[in-house]
Amino acid sequence: MRNFSRYAAVAAVAGLALTGCGDESGTGTPPPTQTTSTPPTLPTVTPSPPPTALPLTVSRTGGFAGLDDQVLIGADGVATVSKRGKQTIRCKLDPSLLTTITTAAQQVDWPNLVATKPATKHPDDLIVAVSANGKTARLEDPKVKPLVAPVSQLLTEANIPPGKRCKQL
Repeated sequence: MRNFSRYAAVAAVAGLALTGCGDESGTGTPPPTQTTSTPPTLPTVTPSPPPTALPLTVSRTGGFAGLDDQVLIGADGVATVSKRGKQTIRCKLDPSLLTTITTAAQQVDWPNLVATKPATKHPDDLIVAVSANGKTARLEDPKVKPLVAPVSQLLTEANIPPGKRCKQL
């Protein structure tokens, strides 16, 4: 009988131990087997590239003389120049001037500019504006301040249409 009570005690302990091994529902059904599947993929966010500085358009309109000039500068350094009453020309900007303009244009916070055409503030108002990435601002706008000197240099020292800093193609 002594062996029987030993077996009974072992069976009781084993029974108690096994009751803790079921699923939480208490149904006694074994948990489903784990299948190997690919983990869920999370959506990836691809950051948009920063706006490029070029092409950049510089326009000069109005003033006492009624100017209507436009210079479109491509990434390759070729400027397309149009002036009222004159034939459109193309010229290659001096590399140092192109670098200066590109560097300054990259410092402008283009995404935060408002996409509006600059309006005249008074009669004979001379508007010098820059446009890139679908945005336009007057040169005196503080948001495009880095471009003030390079654009002035473009309009004077480059002697557009072609001069010594912009060789005609």
